[in-house]
This record gives sequence, structure tokens and C-alpha cells, in this order.
Amino acid sequence: MYPAITLKALETLLNSRFKEGFLSLKDLPQPSIFKDMDRATQRIVSAIENREKITVIGDYDVDGVVSTTLMKLFFEEIDYPVEWIIPNRFKDGYGLSANIIPRIKGTDLAITVDNGISALHAAQLCKEEGIELIITDHHLLAPEVPEAYAIIDQKQEACDFPYSDVCGAQIAWYLIASLKNALGIQINMMEYMELVSIAIIADMMPLQHINRVMVLAGLKALSKSKKPAIKAYLEHTQKSELSSEDIAFFFAPILNSAGRMEDASFAVDFLSSTNIYDARVRLERLMDFNILRKATEQDITQKAMKQVDHNDNVIIVAGEGWHEGVVGIVAARVAGICEKPCIILTQNDEGLLKGSGRSFGDCDLFGIVDGCREYLEKFGGHQAAIGLSLKQESLEAFKAQVEDRYCTDSMYMKEERDPEIVGELHFSDISFDLAALLKKFEPFGQGNHRPKFISKNVEILQADTMGKEGEHLRFSFVQDGIIMQGVKFKTKEVFGIGQKVTLTYTINENHFRGNVTLQLMVEKIVQ
Repeated sequence: MYPAITLKALETLLNSRFKEGFLSLKDLPQPSIFKDMDRATQRIVSAIENREKITVIGDYDVDGVVSTTLMKLFFEEIDYPVEWIIPNRFKDGYGLSANIIPRIKGTDLAITVDNGISALHAAQLCKEEGIELIITDHHLLAPEVPEAYAIIDQKQEACDFPYSDVCGAQIAWYLIASLKNALGIQINMMEYMELVSIAIIADMMPLQHINRVMVLAGLKALSKSKKPAIKAYLEHTQKSELSSEDIAFFFAPILNSAGRMEDASFAVDFLSSTNIYDARVRLERLMDFNILRKATEQDITQKAMKQVDHNDNVIIVAGEGWHEGVVGIVAARVAGICEKPCIILTQNDEGLLKGSGRSFGDCDLFGIVDGCREYLEKFGGHQAAIGLSLKQESLEAFKAQVEDRYCTDSMYMKEERDPEIVGELHFSDISFDLAALLKKFEPFGQGNHRPKFISKNVEILQADTMGKEGEHLRFSFVQDGIIMQGVKFKTKEVFGIGQKVTLTYTINENHFRGNVTLQLMVEKIVQ
């Protein structure tokens, strides 16, 4: 049962998400507040002055790609040559690893971005090779940290940076700001903020405190961007500006697809394109990767769903030869369909089952699996997303223990209420005043979800398919004589005219041929 929601109650609820109120760019903390920021800056300045060989080591997700691109663009702007490496997901594994040390031999100073805080062995190998190491990362620290000249990570206990939930690209941006000051040069930090906003959204950082400020500023800058890559993407979408949802659901997956399907360096090449012609060609390549990713993901999702046991509280499915780059997305898809946490595993060439898990609702999937480590070869992640590997012979015992831990500990039980639904809304209360209130709290995303509403006793007047393959539905609904238009994406459900249903949805402004109307973005229809 959800309470009826009024405009005033909604505003109070949304305000409660921002304990500090709405911050502005002047509220951004200074770079030197980060532990080791000044030390790292001085070492990089020294390397530049002494013409040392610098190598930047990134990661294959959007945050890692953007962080690498930021460093690449900065060193190009100051006309200093650096090498950069994005590890290959399939050949190298994650971040700074033993696999890439042979490729950075001869480097004087290695700088990691969005990785490195868990690279104990690789850091030791760097030391043996005479490579000085600066780690910039944003992930949680293990009890033992790598040996490095400097470590910039806001999650260190001795770090005074006031916000723990920032991404790797934000730390890279702060490092560039610190270097700019130390070198006494004039560069436009807002041009770097454009890309940072993409990473914050893609890495699912909470859109609160300084994250909201940086995303708002970045989105504004993106609409005026001089970067050929951004121009090419806006040209492709026929849009003059991007919203946080545009980035989360469309642009970020395109950037991510290179690392998932082949190699993330293609995404860095695209983002750092120097002319519109190269940017268009590189965007086309990324879009081809994304088409392949979608097809592969759809195929594996269908195969995984055939194996699902709906009696299980945690869905665990394993397949042979499933593409390692998409199992995380498939886990999210299956979790959404079954409304349960899900782990998808694929057998690799070494005979190991390797895969990803995604939670559902408030379930702490990391907490569940953390208690089953005896069966795992590798394991990591956080409450909502995990990565793991195990031997084939351990699978059944692992599944049994996961199920047992879910059932015996009430903290893991499924939350029946959807926490994103803010209340019941009558169609008579859907207005441009409501839309204006929602706009005030944009951008929406992680930690500041777009408010979701529920309406009951709604009649379906019309339900038509749309899209190239009829994969979407366009509706007309009526409640007590008030008609609203709605859209439901990616559904094969069939609805009858005249049916009375309950809807959950968000509200969207639809701009078409100069007219602005309100429409329902339907999430679920309960018949």
C-alpha cells in the first residue's frame, strides 16, 4: 500500500535527498585535501621537468576509459608525450596486473587511473623493474595496500576529502587541476568536466553533493562542446543537449561496448578524436560493437532464462562459451525479469566458471556470497554487483550455500515494496506544475532516482506496437475521465482494450513538432 502523494509532500521527500542543499561549483573541495595529492603532483611535475617516460594505466569500463582519456588529453594539451594502456578484459584482466608489466618496461613513472588499489603483486613487480608508481583509485581498500610513491584514494582512512562516493574520473580531474596549479598554466577545466559527467553517471555514483554539481556543469558544457567525439554523437542523435538518462541508457553503453566485445582502447581513441571525420568513423565502430553486444546479450539472456529455477531465491545459471563481456548485463536483465538476485557464469578455456552477479531491490548480494568464499577462486564487488570465479565441481555446493544464506538471514529477504515508488498519484494530479517540480531536482540517477508513481483502476483505451520490430508499446490510458498517453519499452506483453490495470511509471515531457505534452514512461502494468 502506497500513500497518496501531493506536490508539497513530493517536494519535501526530494529535498530530503540533499542534506547539504544544492551545492555549486564554488563548493568543490580543493585538490590538496586528498591524501598524497600534493606528493603525486610534485612527482609528476618533476618527471615532466626531467623528461621522464610516463605511462598511464586505465581500466576497460566507462570510468576507466574517461579517466585515461582525461590524462591523455591533458598531456597532449601541455605537449608532453605519454603512453597509455587500457588492459584488455579477456587477455590482461582488470587494471594494473602482472600481465601488463612487460608492456610498461622502461617506464620511469606509472600512473594508474580508476584502478590499482588492490594491485599488490603488480606494484611489487613495478618496484623490481625500477618503475615508480602513483595510484589514483576510488575503490575500497583491502587490509593490505600496494607499495607506491603516492596513493590518491578518498576511501583511505587518513584522507580528509569529505565525499567517499566519487569515481575515478573525478579523481583524475582533480589531479589535472592540481597539476595545472603546480605548473602555473592556463587550461579550461570545464572542457575536462564534460567527460567527467559521463563517467559519474556511467559508474552509478550518487547524483548528490559535488557529484550533482559536476554532472550539471558537465551536461551544460557537453551541449557546447568543441570535442569532435561529442559533436559526432550529438549529430548522430540529432540532439542539441544530453540528459543524465541519455548518457546512462544510450551513450555509456556505446562507450562500454568496445571493452565488452573487443578492446576499450577504441573508446579512448573515439573520445580523444581530433577531427569530426575520425570521430564519425570511430563512433560507427563503437555502434557496431554495441549492436553485437545487444545481440549477444539477448541470445544469452534467452538461454539463461530457460535454465532459471523460479523456486530459487537467488538465481544462479551457468553456460558454456557464453561471452564473458556481457554476463554482467545478462545478470541484470534476468534479475529484473525474475525480480530476484542473479548470478550468471560462463565456463572459460581453463575450465573455470567465471561470471557476474547483480542484486535486486535492497538485497545485499555481496554479503550473501561473501559467506561462501570457501567455494570461490576469486571474488569482489559491492552490495549490488559482484564478480566471481569458481571450479565447475564447486557449483552445486556453492548454489546450495547461497540459497541457505539467503533463507537463514532476514537481512537478505526481498523487499516487497518498491523503494523507488514515492506514492500513489491520480491522473488529475499529473500537471506541468508537477513536471516543473521534478525538473528542479534533476539530474536523476543513482541516489536521486527519478520519482516513480503508482496509479490504480486505470483503463487501457489503446495499445499499439511501435519500433522497427514492434518491440515497444504506445498506450492511451483513462482514469476517471482523464486521458494520459504512455510508452512501455522492450515488451512482448499483450493487453486488451478496456482492461482495468495498475500502473507504475515515471513522468516525462514529450517534445514533438513544437508541442510539449506529458506522457507516462510505464515500468510495469499489473492486470
